[in-house]
Amino acid sequence: MTSFGVVLFHTTSSAFRAEKVVAKAHLAGKLVPTPREFSSDCGIALCFNWSQVEQVRASMESARVEIAGIHPL
Repeated sequence: MTSFGVVLFHTTSSAFRAEKVVAKAHLAGKLVPTPREFSSDCGIALCFNWSQVEQVRASMESARVEIAGIHPL
């Protein structure tokens, strides 16, 4: 069972914005270096509890944060 997931971004500004968006939505999320198994334009990813994947996805969409993808760890 997957415990955590990561949101990948094209830019660092999107990553920093996403961190604020999840905090405002009262979701737990932390910026981490992008895991090696994933490729992205940005070296920062947002790590979150996989059980909240739909809430995280909805928060990114409603705030119009541009993401490169959401993946389980």
